[in-house]
Amino acid sequence: MGREYGQFCGLAAGLDIIGERWTLLVVRELLIGPARFNGLLQNLPGIGPNLLTDRLRMLTERGVVKQSSVAGDGRARLYGLTEAGEELRFPVLGLARWGLSFLDSSDADGESRAEWGFLAVQAMIVRDEIPDVDDVYEFKVSDETFQIHVRDGEVFFERGAVDEPALTIECDAKTFIRVGAGMLSPFQAIATGDVRIKGEPDAVLRCSLMLGLV
Repeated sequence: MGREYGQFCGLAAGLDIIGERWTLLVVRELLIGPARFNGLLQNLPGIGPNLLTDRLRMLTERGVVKQSSVAGDGRARLYGLTEAGEELRFPVLGLARWGLSFLDSSDADGESRAEWGFLAVQAMIVRDEIPDVDDVYEFKVSDETFQIHVRDGEVFFERGAVDEPALTIECDAKTFIRVGAGMLSPFQAIATGDVRIKGEPDAVLRCSLMLGLV
């Protein structure tokens, strides 16, 4: 059975697929969006091309990842999640939320990407605090922009800028993660200028409550 656990258990069966080192981080990158091999390699420093090839092959064989051609480039392949792979979104976000509490200042020198903020904000949502007011919040994290849409008590996420958001938050990627991990309070970040907020005070409060920052 190779490295498989050989247990008649759903958790063990899941870990047979995603339990090896780097595998979930490959899934994390594809939860952000489809990517080419070189893009994945660049965004996962330390994995190495051979190991990335192995992980993508295994995930493809297991039906978690799919390949598609790239228009205008017959040799290139675009990797994305299948329906089964997309089902990992909420478990991965839950694990990311759990892991935030273990970050400390010694981790701050590690790699950080603005795109991870797109997933981090999804992981931070407190379902019981979703506003009953339809809002759009815009986040500008380093060189990435993404949005949270609140509609009819549900939350939706999109990348890119939005016209007339109720709230705009700007910061760099590491500051965003430090605030999410509780290493820096939103008030400290605003006072030092590391976080810049534009919007109505009521929208600021609604968004802060929804992200568990108050």
